[in-house]
Amino acid sequence: MDALETLRLSKDALLSNKMRSMLTMLGVVIGVASVIMLVSIGAGARMYIHRELGNLGTNILIVVPGKTSTKGGFQPPAASTVRKLVYDDAVILKKRVRHISDAVPIILGTSKVKYLNQSRDNNVVGCTETYFEMRNLSVEYGRFLNSSDVESKRKVCILGRTVKRGLFGDRNALGTVVSIGDGKYRVIGVMEKKGVTLGIDFDDIVFIPTTAAQELFNTDSLFNITIKVKTSAEIGPAIEEIRKVLMRRHAGREDFTVMSQDEMLGVMNRVLGIMTAVLAGIAAISLLVGGIGIMNIMLVSVRERTREIGIRKALGAKNRDILFQFLAESVTLSLIGGLGGVLFGGLVSFGLPLLLPYLPTQISWWSVVLAFVFSASVGVFFGVYPARKASLYDPIVALRYE
Repeated sequence: MDALETLRLSKDALLSNKMRSMLTMLGVVIGVASVIMLVSIGAGARMYIHRELGNLGTNILIVVPGKTSTKGGFQPPAASTVRKLVYDDAVILKKRVRHISDAVPIILGTSKVKYLNQSRDNNVVGCTETYFEMRNLSVEYGRFLNSSDVESKRKVCILGRTVKRGLFGDRNALGTVVSIGDGKYRVIGVMEKKGVTLGIDFDDIVFIPTTAAQELFNTDSLFNITIKVKTSAEIGPAIEEIRKVLMRRHAGREDFTVMSQDEMLGVMNRVLGIMTAVLAGIAAISLLVGGIGIMNIMLVSVRERTREIGIRKALGAKNRDILFQFLAESVTLSLIGGLGGVLFGGLVSFGLPLLLPYLPTQISWWSVVLAFVFSASVGVFFGVYPARKASLYDPIVALRYE
């Protein structure tokens, strides 16, 4: 019996029990679609993180106080250890590190911001005049901070869009005086809409000079130093120079951590990769369940068609003809189910961002190929036993079966 005849018989057998065939394929459809959707969500999350970090500037290093990783075992702290970053650290880095173009001292705190009878608790960021360009931030109207504001500790502020709307509504905020903590600050600008980036709502922030923030929060400790490296090729040398300069200032102790965007991306990619693999593995279990469903239905089909098998063998069909016929049926079920899963998973992956814009997706073609090949393999693996069982029937016994 040739291949075309085998496929025709398989098609007729499957169409004779349409509902049963459709329900059997449904398990494969769900399994393949789940794998594709979960992998596309993981790939979309990585794409989103790359894009958002790029929107916050390129070639950025962040120096934070405290050592987040140590080598060589425990080292007891020395009495002379400096355990904080200060304003002068940023000044010295900008002067002495050849590979960087800027170093911005950042102070972050929370304070009550008030205008007339309207007030709200807000994040307040102390920074210098170059921070806005470094982080790709823009002012909608008014102006940025300038060097004179920072040097003279001038009490001026720039409001995020959400802050401005909460305090002023549709009124003009420029030139008005707002209360931040115990101080009075003049509004010199309102930020353009930025939105939420990596969990930070830049529209709900008030920006003031770093020197004014030191007085507001009564501290000389920095939250971090944000550094702009001249080119991406200089990131490695810049990190080494920063370490050397700061260690000389901190009594030889590396009580700080220099983080690059590549390192942050690497950590996030590893976490997302593990999560995606685990979720895709869980989704693949439904494919195995679908395969078990195929085996179960094929065993039922073999039992129901025992007399047919006996008749075909009596008419000259060989064992391999029976084997290939039932194997073709199971593979057809898994292939059609796999194709349906690919189409359904692809449609959901494309449509999901339209319904949930905050949940980006990116279809990985390797996941489509892998899921489809895996579904076909499931059909072969779980179809072999029922097909072999059918092929080994004794024709005389099969003809007597009721």
